[in-house]
Amino acid sequence: MNLYPMDKLLKDVPSRYMLVNVVAHRARQIASTAEDEGYPLEEKPVTLALDEVVSGKLELTE
Repeated sequence: MNLYPMDKLLKDVPSRYMLVNVVAHRARQIASTAEDEGYPLEEKPVTLALDEVVSGKLELTE
């Protein structure tokens, strides 16, 4: 698991609470898609979601 500093995670997300919700929601999407399409994940869904947040690939919608 990659450990990211909190300031990096909160760069594009306004609060810690929203970060938890965004990452949890995206992790559920990743896990569901992997299960539906039948491919194994090499990393845990939460790690993949955190990677997306840090890299800026995840768009926030309110």
